[in-house]
Formats: sequence, C-alpha cells, structure tokens
Amino acid sequence: MAAQIRLNVRASSPGGPAPDAIGPAESCEDGSGVNSNQHDVGADKHGRGGLARDIVSFFIDSKLTPLVAIASILLGATAVILLPREEEPQIVVPMIDVFVDMPAASAKEVEQRVARPLEKLLWEIPGVEYIYSTSMPGRAMLVARFEVGHPAGEAVVKLNAKIAANMDKIPPGVSPPLIKPKSIDDVPILAMTFWSERYDHGVLRRVAAQVDDAIKAVAGVSETALIGGYPRRVRIIPDMTAMAARRLSLSDIAGAVAQANQPLPAGAIRQGDGEVLVETGAFLTDAEAVGAVVVGIHNGRPVKVADVARVTDGPDEPDQYVFFSRGAAWKGRIAEGWTPPSGGNAAGTPFVGSQFLPAVTLSVAKRQGTNAIEVAERVLRKIDELKGSIIPADVEVAVTRHYGRTAKEKADELIFHMAIAIVSVTVLLALVLGLRESMVVAVAIPVTLALTIAAFYFFGFTLNRITL
Repeated sequence: MAAQIRLNVRASSPGGPAPDAIGPAESCEDGSGVNSNQHDVGADKHGRGGLARDIVSFFIDSKLTPLVAIASILLGATAVILLPREEEPQIVVPMIDVFVDMPAASAKEVEQRVARPLEKLLWEIPGVEYIYSTSMPGRAMLVARFEVGHPAGEAVVKLNAKIAANMDKIPPGVSPPLIKPKSIDDVPILAMTFWSERYDHGVLRRVAAQVDDAIKAVAGVSETALIGGYPRRVRIIPDMTAMAARRLSLSDIAGAVAQANQPLPAGAIRQGDGEVLVETGAFLTDAEAVGAVVVGIHNGRPVKVADVARVTDGPDEPDQYVFFSRGAAWKGRIAEGWTPPSGGNAAGTPFVGSQFLPAVTLSVAKRQGTNAIEVAERVLRKIDELKGSIIPADVEVAVTRHYGRTAKEKADELIFHMAIAIVSVTVLLALVLGLRESMVVAVAIPVTLALTIAAFYFFGFTLNRITL
C-alpha cells in the first residue's frame, strides 16, 4: 500500500506570533492520518508537576484536609504538654573523671609515675577527643572527654575495660583508679537552703540529712548533695601515755573499732518448720558505744577504748560554710503580715538582727530524660509534707535555685514569641498579598510547627532554647 504523505502546519491567531515552519513530512504506515508530533495535553498537564504537584492537588481537592490540619495541631499541642522541658539541650558529650591516689608522693612524682602513663593509656581508647590531667601531692585527676554524640554508656565501658586490662601496670603504692562519669544531668535542678534564727550549722545539717533521705525516694531524683553545715563525727583522740603503759598501738585501736562496727551472722536456730537467724554485734551509734569497745587485755583485765583515748561525738571541722541573708523579699513578706521566727541557737546565742544566718543547702539533680519541672514540683511537695515532722516549725526552707521554673519560663516565652511571629507574618501578608494568601500561611505554619514538635516527642527530644 502506498504511504500517505501529510504536512503539519500550525496556524496562529490574528495578531499573534508567526506560524511555525512547516515540519518534516511524515508517513503514516497504517493510513490513519495521526500525526506523531501532536501533544497529549492531559499527559503534559500531569507530567510536568511531578509528585509534589500531585500531593498538593490531592489535599486541595480532598475534604479530609481540614481534619488533618486540626489533628496535627492537636497532636502538637499534646506534645508540648508531654515533652520534658529543659533550659539546656541534651547534647551528649561524655566526660569521665579518673582519680588515682598515691599517698606521701609529691606532685612531680605523681605526674611522672601516675598522670603521664595514664594519659597515654587513655589516648588508646577510640573516641577520646581531649584529656585533661591535674597532679597534686598524693593525688592525680584526669578528665577524658569523648567526641560529641559518642554514646555515654559505651564510653564508660571502653574506659573501664582499658583500665581493667592494664591493672598489672599500676606502680606500687598507687591505689586502683576511681572512675566517675559526668553528664549534663548531674547539674542540680533544685537547691533548697535550710536556715533558722534558732539553730546552728550542726543542727541544720542533721535536719537537712534527714530530708535528704526522704527526697531520694521521690520519682525522677538522681543525685542529691549537702552543702555546708557541720557533719556529725565521732572522734577518737588517743592518749599516748596510757597506750604505752598498756602496750597498745594505734593500729590496735583502729582494728578493734573497725571489727566492732559491723554485725556478723552467727548461724540459725531451727524452730519447727522455720528458723531464726542470729547475728552478733551492731553498728556503733554514739561515743559511749565506741568507748566501750575492747581493744586488748592488760594484767588480765580488758582494756577499752575509753581507757586509752578520749571519745567525742559532735560536729566535725567544716570545710565549707553556707549563710543566708535576708533581702528585699524578706521585707516584702513582713509587709504582708508574716511574723519572722525569733530566738537563739542551740547554745542560747540569739541571731536576731544578724545579717547572715547559719544555713545548709540541699541540691537535687534529675534523671536523664525526665521533666525538670515535674521533678522539681514533686520534690517541693515532699518538702511541704515533711514540715512539722522532720522539719521543725522554726526552720525555714528557701528555694535558692529552681531550674524547672526557669526552664518553663524560657520555654513558654519562646513559644509565645513563635506565636507572635506567626501573627505578624499573617498580618503582613494580608496587607501585601491579600486575605486569602495570608490565611493559607496562618494555617500552614502552625500545622508545620505542630508536626515538628510531635516529631520531637516521638524521637525522644526535649523542649529547650535550642530545639525551639
């Protein structure tokens, strides 16, 4: 069959561009007369936009779009409520402190025999970025800092394994290394200062220690620390003349007291279907119990600690002090009708009119991944429960650091500023482009931010000044 010959000529409208040149002749083998240069308008319409255009077209025409937007905003609002809030971001930078003791050694000897060999050993651990070392008389401290993002647990395991594999290289007279990992969660989120016009540092320390034991049972609390006050100490002051007369040494007294200060199992007594466990000894609780410990026998008579030493039970020598001063907030409470406590300390010395009052601070740190606000509020509620039982009525508790409160304030402030930014952009677009375009932005930005915050919750992030 002879092939048909067709010419393709494109016409233009009047006043429009000139018509295209005549295309090359094409043959139609089937005689249908269809020109292969003709475009499929429908395929071109959907092909040029790609996947993004198809998604946009689907949501524009779908009736589910308003429901998806509302659900996204509700999901983001729920995530804002449930997300832990912190002031600092959770940047994983593992840092591990290593302490090594070398008694009676100078700082130079500690550096040469302990610090430098340990530095070389720690540099062999993969992931270590920096090592800081400090040598002092009788002790060396090294800090190993790993790379940012290195898993903290893996870093501790590596360092422990490296040191354990080289324990045979420790010089004589050097103690085994003490390893203490550190993280951002070790920073206290709450600090409560116990102060009184009646009691001294020693009594306040005892009150704070009892509160410390109760606070550790609160959910989310990681580490607590007492700062200031006089810790209780039972001291044995030996009488060298009495010891020489009874042929005793300091090691005899130390060994006898250490052995007596522990309960030991002494077996069991069977009674019918059960048995009663028997223990001998008990922990020493006061100076009288320590003085009654037998350290030896002289001329057929037992020699007690009180016979060769003076035993005292009281506050130890402090290495730090905490004082509380009344400022403008105190005057404000008095103006509101609050009556401050008055009296004296345990020795009868009045504190009325003093500028600085004895105090003890209890700091509280939270566990990793917990909400600083919730943990702080639970601790403060526990403090309120202890008032009147463990905490006397004339002992005041001042919150001198509330990390949870400041974290909440900063997170709320950042969220408020984000809302202001959305409203400002919407108003600006309404003035420049029109109301319809501004409404699109007013819906799109909150939905996007809500989905982002929801992703934070599912991936285990926290709300802080970096993520916001």
